[in-house]
Amino acid sequence: MTRTATVRTDVADPDLVAASVRPDNTAEMSTEVEDGSVVTRVERGDTAGLQSTVDDYVVNLTVAAEVAETADRHTTHQS
Repeated sequence: MTRTATVRTDVADPDLVAASVRPDNTAEMSTEVEDGSVVTRVERGDTAGLQSTVDDYVVNLTVAAEVAETADRHTTHQS
């Protein structure tokens, strides 16, 4: 039996964050931007594997979102 999890996250720049975490996806993962949110779906064959994958993903997502927010604060916007 396959276990699945869907993580939906609202961030300021979902395209940037999704692009940042997507390279770390395994074959059992997909990351897209849907309705302004980063949505990642994970499928694994066992609960322990699902938990481990989601845990790793959440760490990567947190770092990507924080870096994107920090970069935005320190970017000079000129007209």
